[in-house]
Amino acid sequence: QVQLVESGGGLVQAGGSLRLSCAASGSIFGINAMGWYRQAPGKQRELVAVITSGGSTNYADSVKGRSTISRDNAKNTVYLQMNSLKPEDTAVYYCNAKAGILSINYWGQGTQVTVSS
Repeated sequence: QVQLVESGGGLVQAGGSLRLSCAASGSIFGINAMGWYRQAPGKQRELVAVITSGGSTNYADSVKGRSTISRDNAKNTVYLQMNSLKPEDTAVYYCNAKAGILSINYWGQGTQVTVSS
């Protein structure tokens, strides 16, 4: 089992920045990749960014160039730095971890990000 706790969401004006944090605990040695997803009202959950255990990263086209995913292995924490935020970035952001041979998904409780125009 992997537990994920997110923090760092909030209200920000367009053009501003936020940094989301996700602290992992439990069976962290089985984690293959961690990432961030988001879900806006009335829309499906979508991938924002992912970082593998080897350090490879991937981003959604909508945030590429504006966001950076990183990790601190000593703190078992993954970060999502988001810059030049737009109103369309407004969503609940969920931390995700894929663990084990079957890449089982674990989710955090979500953190609200609201970008005002």
